[in-house]
Amino acid sequence: MTAATSQRAGAATMAGPPLRVLVVMPLGAALGGGEEMLRQLLRCGRGQGVTWIVAFLRDGPLVSEVRGMGIESHVVPAGRFRTVRRRVGAVRALAKLARASAADLCFGWMVAGQVMAGPAALLARVPCAWYQVGTPRPDWLDRYANLWPARGVVTLSRDGAAAQSRLRPRRTVRVVHPGVALDRAASALAMPPAAMRERLGLPVKGPLVGIVARLQRWKGVHVFLDAVAQLQGMHAGLHAVVVGGAHETEPGYEAELHEQAAALGLSNTVIFAGFQSNAVEWMQAMDIVVHASDREPFGIVVIEAMALGKPVVAAAEGGPAEIINDGVNGLLAPYGDAAALARAITRVLDDAGFAARLGAAARLRAAAFSDTAYARNVIAAMRSLVGGSEARA
Repeated sequence: MTAATSQRAGAATMAGPPLRVLVVMPLGAALGGGEEMLRQLLRCGRGQGVTWIVAFLRDGPLVSEVRGMGIESHVVPAGRFRTVRRRVGAVRALAKLARASAADLCFGWMVAGQVMAGPAALLARVPCAWYQVGTPRPDWLDRYANLWPARGVVTLSRDGAAAQSRLRPRRTVRVVHPGVALDRAASALAMPPAAMRERLGLPVKGPLVGIVARLQRWKGVHVFLDAVAQLQGMHAGLHAVVVGGAHETEPGYEAELHEQAAALGLSNTVIFAGFQSNAVEWMQAMDIVVHASDREPFGIVVIEAMALGKPVVAAAEGGPAEIINDGVNGLLAPYGDAAALARAITRVLDDAGFAARLGAAARLRAAAFSDTAYARNVIAAMRSLVGGSEARA
């Protein structure tokens, strides 16, 4: 296997003939970072020599949104894994679509997209590659997705690339760090934090520490609550806010968090805001943004918070460790260590000068992760994979 970092600027993207890419997207709704990255790619990847066709395996609002961009989109319902006959029919439909649209590349979006894109591309005799949005694990789904022939895999971080390299058969890997819409941060910055708090109905006085995350256990919201409990009494008027909604894979986790907050005596301290489409505005209201995930594949929220000039305290694993220079443009704490997380938060709250230096350096760091650069780099990776030969075991 070869592993390379595809962080190249725009000229290389336009090299070569026009490219027709069929993206197989498993979801029809925006639930997290993976869906936001697809939005960015389609929005910023226009006019760069690529014709996009998107096949959604579920219907939902994202389908209409993509069609609104003027991009050809189809819904090919695949059902669940246990509905074998339906999934086989969906593979055949995807293969037919790939042939009819003269696709140069069938690109699986996330593991769930690749388990359908891989066999469809093989059936249609079209080159295949895929986007590993998560951190690959040696479980049956990642292994199954990796079994299908592919020119290569795009990962979000070097940590993800290393994990992908441990799967067999080995595949060519390209690393493309995600980006963020920096103009959204600029818009949110137009309103001072105190005014943003008032607008959102948050406490105006006292420190406000927050976390933006889907309510899944690996996102570490329970660790964040334990850390907030240790901060009680140390900082007058401290409040915490959790921005994020329940996830279909762990519907009971939200109730667990509410019970945990009550048991820790945080009912009047922690605000559960639920899912918010304007998460950047909520982060603008915060003094510190916490990111407590277990081996986050990258961490778009980290970049968004840094673009706002916020001091960020993140778990010292996965993508955030590639973004943050500890003590320079943010702070890192071991995942699952609530005491270390509380100490890092306190260090920022107790030293306004240090907090200001972290925030200023964070904004400079975030500028390297624009959504336009991200789209260019993904397209460059696609072109390199289409032009290469299939990696074999």
